[in-house]
Amino acid sequence: MSNRRKFIKASLLGTVGATALSSFKNTGELLGSATTPTSNNQLKPLIISTWNHGLPANEETWKNLKNGTSTIDAIEAGMRIPEADPKIRSVGYGGFPDREGKVTLDACIMDHHSDCGAVSFLQGIKHPISVAKKVMQKTSHVMLSGEGALQFALSEGFEEENLLTDEAKKDWEKWLEASKYKPVINMENHDTISMLVLDEDGNISGGCTTSGAAWKMHGRIGDSPIIGAGLFLDNEIGAAAATGLGEAVIRTAGSAMVVELMRQGKSPYEACKEIVERIYTKHKNHKDMEYLQVGFIAINKKGEHAGYSLRSGFNYAVYDDKKGNRMEDAPFKMAWE
Repeated sequence: MSNRRKFIKASLLGTVGATALSSFKNTGELLGSATTPTSNNQLKPLIISTWNHGLPANEETWKNLKNGTSTIDAIEAGMRIPEADPKIRSVGYGGFPDREGKVTLDACIMDHHSDCGAVSFLQGIKHPISVAKKVMQKTSHVMLSGEGALQFALSEGFEEENLLTDEAKKDWEKWLEASKYKPVINMENHDTISMLVLDEDGNISGGCTTSGAAWKMHGRIGDSPIIGAGLFLDNEIGAAAATGLGEAVIRTAGSAMVVELMRQGKSPYEACKEIVERIYTKHKNHKDMEYLQVGFIAINKKGEHAGYSLRSGFNYAVYDDKKGNRMEDAPFKMAWE
């Protein structure tokens, strides 16, 4: 990660000069971030999803939307792409295991009626987003966990399989040599994929899926399957989703708070920024602060979208009819030191 951090700083030097960078590091604010923080899209559909693996997910979701697939089914189709890709080490098949060598998965999905479904601590099922959708559609519950989630998945026809790839197993065995747990969530170790969709009817839905933090304690659950933390929406207002260290997002009900601020009239950018700063304030003397990274994406009913993160390095994929599918870098409060 140190080389990547040096690259970020070198890029900033080339853009704004050493003096500006010094000012940036002292203030902790991204220079120029207030100029174009929010995109007023006014185009529907609009898809926004976290990290670069959001690009192929967006592509599949977009294709399904254009073919007349329901928004929830389109989100499911898009998120199944990174879930099935063994090269993505923080989502689904091929994801890093916990400290016992078990790949455990979390996911949730939510539609414009505020119906939602989630699974947590699910093992042996490649597509937790699909199981979460079944929980929403076929049960009176919001979340199923662990063995119960697996039993439900099997009863719905999902097949149990080994999700620990040879590559992930080798990485786990190397980690066991020191067995030190220190989450690193940034460019080199992307985590959750979260997706928000404003469809052609102006309705909002969203989903999250992840294999969680590498080398976590067996049984640990992050923010991703928790409605109100990793994902939240109100179809009258907008939606938000999180990425980064789940414990910090859970402590602040992050995504729900972003939506609530938009309800009070703030733009997606202003809402994401305020909650990131709230997380910083509550964690600046916390033991997790050394490696804490969180980021939010948000959209509103106007078609405005934005992202904001605590530290540099967070980006997200956006797809609309005007500019197509592309990556956007999130403004941030602090640079990695």
